[in-house]
Amino acid sequence: MYRIDSVSNRIAKLKRMSFSALGLTERHHLQEWLAHQPDALGEELLIIQKEFDGFDDTKERLDLLALDKQGSLVIIENKLDDSGKDVVWQALKYASYCSTLSKSQVAAIFQMHLDKQQLGQNAQSLICDFLGLEDFDEAVINTGHDQRLIMVAAQFRKEVTSTVLWLLKHRVFVKCFRVTPFADGGQLFLSVEQVIPLPEAEQLMIGISEKEEEEEESARGQAARHQLRADFWHATLDALRIANVELYGNVSPGRDHWLNAGSGMSGIYYSMIFNHDQARVEFAVNTRSKDINKALFDHLFANRARIEATYGQALTWRRLEEKKVSLVEFKAPFDGYNRESWPSMIAWLVEHVQRMERTFDGEIGTMRAMAKVARASYGPIDVPDDASMDGLDDDAAPGVVAT
Repeated sequence: MYRIDSVSNRIAKLKRMSFSALGLTERHHLQEWLAHQPDALGEELLIIQKEFDGFDDTKERLDLLALDKQGSLVIIENKLDDSGKDVVWQALKYASYCSTLSKSQVAAIFQMHLDKQQLGQNAQSLICDFLGLEDFDEAVINTGHDQRLIMVAAQFRKEVTSTVLWLLKHRVFVKCFRVTPFADGGQLFLSVEQVIPLPEAEQLMIGISEKEEEEEESARGQAARHQLRADFWHATLDALRIANVELYGNVSPGRDHWLNAGSGMSGIYYSMIFNHDQARVEFAVNTRSKDINKALFDHLFANRARIEATYGQALTWRRLEEKKVSLVEFKAPFDGYNRESWPSMIAWLVEHVQRMERTFDGEIGTMRAMAKVARASYGPIDVPDDASMDGLDDDAAPGVVAT
């Protein structure tokens, strides 16, 4: 830190001091400075208690307890010339103790702090003023596990900074401020500098942390869904075997939301669909040529009345103009991710897999002949087979790439 001499147009270096050399203490000096000027820590904070010891079964005291503008509790732990090696552990303990405080308890703690100072002020009113609220009932305070930590010291040990960086990566909100006293003749100065995370990198670190958490949550959810689907298909294939349904006899359970079975004609297949809110059976027309697919679908649709009479119920006909595939389907609502729904869901699939096969098996010969004639008319088709299910979402029909 430098003093500017505007007369001589020079700067003079101030003498860096230690708190101990100046006879300054943590409790009577540093703590008091921050309690009366909390914005020195780079944000608006409302100090609600000093030397708080209101923890059950322990005599420990946290230095300063504050509220931020989002209503989260902020635990401020102060050290002087050396952070010590246990400051992170202390702050985490205090955060865990404070995590159980209710809104009314927070207000009561603040009121005790105000009463000690004999200011005659009302804690709830001051909290509302700070948060910009009209009524204390509107206040949302200390929700979940979003308590924050601020550690203040002249020097942080390596084991402290390493732990803090690890905590930040795991979305524990921690800041470290380096405080340094300086002397200039008979005057004293104090610099307060945020060192972890660096202010210019703070939002980036928060963004990265949120992205990583979202990705991890997505991966965990995907793994859970994969296991759920595998269990469901195991049970469904067992039920089909018991019912002597041979259509899926050579199909193995997978982790996708669909299972396909061939019809005996390339590009024409049956599908079972397992979604969180429904079960579905489909007859898919998905040969190499879009033109041939649409012609085959139109042939089936022209015979809709006869086909639906064979099936026994009205079907959903999906020509899917912009897709290569066309589908005929029947579905029913189920609470698919609730295992208690599985017996009725599987029984429904067993019944409708048989209906679907019985309805369309007799159409395959005609469709094969039509495709042969169409291929002769259209010429060679170089479009690759699109039977792969990769890249589909849970609600996409098999053979239809989700967009």
